[in-house]
Amino acid sequence: MKVLCYDSTYLGNNLYFCKMNIQVLFFGITTDLTKTQKITLSVDENIAVSDLKIILKQKYNTLKNIESYAFAVNEEYVSYDIFLKPNDVVAIIPPVSGG
Repeated sequence: MKVLCYDSTYLGNNLYFCKMNIQVLFFGITTDLTKTQKITLSVDENIAVSDLKIILKQKYNTLKNIESYAFAVNEEYVSYDIFLKPNDVVAIIPPVSGG
């Protein structure tokens, strides 16, 4: 059986668990909280932005300190129900204030 995914794990009965790479960019206070500006993550295929938010809060416990931030995928703001694709670039954009 041919598997059409970047990285896979065989689960038996001709079932495969596929992974994909995405890039995550941090801006503003999220850079301070994660102590990085950019990471590459290997995540499950068919992952939604809402799932990514949970993964990021598990990986970077300090992100729990801010409740709301926006997500942009490939330079376009998106809602949490959008599904990611291999090699997407996801930006984490915290709320900003000014005067």
